[in-house]
Amino acid sequence: MAINLAPAPPALGEKLRMSYEEFLNWADEDVHAEWVNGEVIVAMPAKEIHQNIVEFLYVMLNFFVRWFALGKVHTAPFEMRVLADGPAREPDLLFVANDHLERLTNDRLAGPADLIVEVISGDSVYRDRVDKFEEYEAGGVREYWIVDPRPGKQRADFWILDANGRYRAGEIKDGIYRSTVLPGLWLRVEWLLAENLPDPLVALAQIVGREKIIAVIDGQSIN
Repeated sequence: MAINLAPAPPALGEKLRMSYEEFLNWADEDVHAEWVNGEVIVAMPAKEIHQNIVEFLYVMLNFFVRWFALGKVHTAPFEMRVLADGPAREPDLLFVANDHLERLTNDRLAGPADLIVEVISGDSVYRDRVDKFEEYEAGGVREYWIVDPRPGKQRADFWILDANGRYRAGEIKDGIYRSTVLPGLWLRVEWLLAENLPDPLVALAQIVGREKIIAVIDGQSIN
């Protein structure tokens, strides 16, 4: 009996090519990889600063979204295909609004997220700033945050999809960015670029207000 084996993991510097169907058979839940035009891009192990930023934003956004019943937040590895025949990406963090929850399946997000965050690492600069920027813009991702924590290059960029389907730079005023997809959510850009990130719940208390935090603890509605 013939046994079909999935392609072996690539050696360092080797490109692994396969069909999307082969990719699904090859990649399990523990693999952090993306499929783009027949090529598999395996993510390098994340640095601590990368994980710290992702965890900070996940805790803050997830609590905010849950408290106000706005939708769902996921972190990588979770597959998203903005277009049915397009690349299979695994954004560092994504938010799907209530109106679009039908796009979420047990296996992937079939369609664009409403908000995506990518944290740049040494091997992802072009991918995050060019490839994904173009894909997310064309696919209708309404808000795209790019955080670059690399020493000497620290910056955060926020992009908003306009009425013409093109990204425009989100306004940062007095060091604060206010989300358009998540009304009421704002953050200080310095939080994302600090050597020691603030506690996400303390940051969230500044955003939401102590009274609403207390209301949540008491089990009251905060809408």
